Amino acid sequence: MSGGPIWEAYAIRYAEHDRPKQGSYLMPVEDPHESNPLDYFIWLLRGPGGRQVLVDCGFDLATAAKRDRRLHRTVEQALRDFGTDPAEISDVIITHLHYDHAGNLDSFPNATFHLQEREMAFATGRHMCQHCIRVPFEVEDVVKMVRHLYNDRLTFHSGEGEVVPGVTVHGVGGHSDGLQVVRVQTARGPLVVASDAMHFYGNVERNNPFPIIFDLGAMTQGWKTAKKLAGGDETLVVPGHDPLVRARYPAMPGTNGEVVAIHLAPIG
Repeated sequence: MSGGPIWEAYAIRYAEHDRPKQGSYLMPVEDPHESNPLDYFIWLLRGPGGRQVLVDCGFDLATAAKRDRRLHRTVEQALRDFGTDPAEISDVIITHLHYDHAGNLDSFPNATFHLQEREMAFATGRHMCQHCIRVPFEVEDVVKMVRHLYNDRLTFHSGEGEVVPGVTVHGVGGHSDGLQVVRVQTARGPLVVASDAMHFYGNVERNNPFPIIFDLGAMTQGWKTAKKLAGGDETLVVPGHDPLVRARYPAMPGTNGEVVAIHLAPIG
């Protein structure tokens, strides 16, 4: 990706959920009852010529109430607060179709959606007959994505694919069968938005996966793939739900720490 367009990347928190630490790790942890909150992010990429690409689109008020999640503000409002009109976003990358990544699909009227073909097959196939596998999905989100397909607004990727110059997707599976990570060229190197390939830094550092898993082997290989895509620099791999992201990267002025610039070097 070297020599291509340079992008900026921002992690925007819109919701959170407190939970015990054991709920975020497959293997035993030191104190299973220790608080281990999840942050819910969307990621906004700003590139040359004012082009804006969104990675994932969160969940809405109804889903927050249904799943007992604390919604700080809607995704649409979070974007507007940061100076972005949802109608200005040209492309929305959906890393996977779980409820907290694929809601609000009707909020981006001028965007093309990008999804791994494998994820659509997974979310509409035989594995959804098992309640324990389909729990993280909201059927209406999946139906909306099918409608976007039939409205010619969905681009499928199989493995690796370019969304726009400087932004690529890479299928890794694991957490969900068609999960993809996003690599974006920044001034400090190829940044990888890992999304749920790693929920927390600790999942990789402790070799202890997040417990919602479709394919454990693919999940652990996904950690290696993300690091490789980042040129071997672990500071260029950003997990999907870790509150430490907001502590490690510079906060944008006037956002109360809710938006951090992940294209910049970590603090300290």
